[in-house]
Amino acid sequence: MKNKRWYLTISLLIVAVLAFVYVRGKVVLFEERQFDASRANIKNVAFDKGLPSLSGLIKAVRPSVVNISTTTVVKGPDLQQRFSGPSAPFKDFFGDDFFERFFGDAPRREFKQKSLGSGFIIDREGYILTNNHVIERAQSIKVKLIDGKEYDAAVIGRDAKTDIALIKINAKHTLPSATFGDSESLEVGDWVVAIGNPFGLETTVTAGIVSAKGRVIGAGPYDDFIQTDASINPGNSGGPLFNLNGEVVGLNTAIVSGGQGIGFAIPINMAKELLSQLKTKGKVMRGWLGVVIQKVTPEIAKTFGLKESEGALVSDIMEGSPADKAGMKRGDVILSYNGKTIKDMDTLPRLVGSTEIGKRVRIGLMRDGKPMEVEITVGELKEEKLQASSRPDVEKDFGLVVQSITPEIGRHLNLKDRRGVIVTDVQPGSPAAEADIRSGDIIKEISKKPIKNTDDFKEAMKKANIKEGIVILVKRENVTFYAVLRE
Repeated sequence: MKNKRWYLTISLLIVAVLAFVYVRGKVVLFEERQFDASRANIKNVAFDKGLPSLSGLIKAVRPSVVNISTTTVVKGPDLQQRFSGPSAPFKDFFGDDFFERFFGDAPRREFKQKSLGSGFIIDREGYILTNNHVIERAQSIKVKLIDGKEYDAAVIGRDAKTDIALIKINAKHTLPSATFGDSESLEVGDWVVAIGNPFGLETTVTAGIVSAKGRVIGAGPYDDFIQTDASINPGNSGGPLFNLNGEVVGLNTAIVSGGQGIGFAIPINMAKELLSQLKTKGKVMRGWLGVVIQKVTPEIAKTFGLKESEGALVSDIMEGSPADKAGMKRGDVILSYNGKTIKDMDTLPRLVGSTEIGKRVRIGLMRDGKPMEVEITVGELKEEKLQASSRPDVEKDFGLVVQSITPEIGRHLNLKDRRGVIVTDVQPGSPAAEADIRSGDIIKEISKKPIKNTDDFKEAMKKANIKEGIVILVKRENVTFYAVLRE
């Protein structure tokens, strides 16, 4: 009887265990099915969101991307500098005369410096687009294709102002070339792909979105960068930025030091405008008006009677320039250029620079609160020559201390035009300091009235109303601009 009970107990225990395992298995299977279903949903959502694999696009465009390596010969520090420099161990013991006597005439040693960059083939003849800073001062340029073959490259043309260069290789066979897109049609949030040679890691692919357009980062007078969070690193310079159609929309150029997810590319439309000149002339000839412009701030807009702080304020006009011949005046606010609206001052140099020399254009502007148009024949931009600057003494008002420009000061500062007053001091926290007027600035006008000396300054300041804002024309070094004094 005991054996029967023991046998029954064991049997029930086995049945219970089997039942538990069976039920648990069903639960696990159900959970796995649920997990697979959710994974499938995620995958479907990804495809629905337009996020398929980019492998097909990469295979199509990667052959047009090249690696560029350059060699530059530079001179190292001479022997005297090594032994008598600030950190030299024997400098204090021997003195400078000793090293000058023994090492003064020793030649400086030359050594080769190598650097890496990227580029992309733009036609089957072997023309390659890259950054100017990638090939600048290079004694030799090597281009490596995706198949590993290397070729010597020659510089066809380059433009330092936009950091664009055109080089060429002779491969003696048809080369895969990239297709240009339209950078103007890019929208913030569009997907883009960067391919290049970061840190020497060949044909690295990164992807991201367009973070912003029209960025001005202080790289040059024609800044108009596409900002992207596609990873760009040293060595990516000169490489292409593709859209999802496999078209080049940008030329990867700059990064923010220490920043992550912040890279900048030159819009391909800008490069396309320069290509013809780079091919035929080796350089870029730009249009020129002969005006100095500044930003229209809300304060300036108010004092000049403008509804919006838009346009480019003319703060100076060069004598004999196209603008001077067309009758433009200091204080004009340029609002349109050949039918295109000038939203901010950075737009104007790009439009003028890309205009054919000798072409007549119409400029819409505001003068003394009245709209008007002038017609100008665009001239050729020559390399600017910088001029001397200013410095130090006595009429005080609104935090300014000024002095007439004496013949001695004029000679010392090499000033051809000695009309105006020179700022010798600015009181901290004063309206002048808030307007960023500095010692050494020359005040040429107050409320659009010419200032020849301290008497003119004193008289103009008496009539000025600081509550409404006092508009002052300031010359700093070779640049003039408007400043507004306010309480």
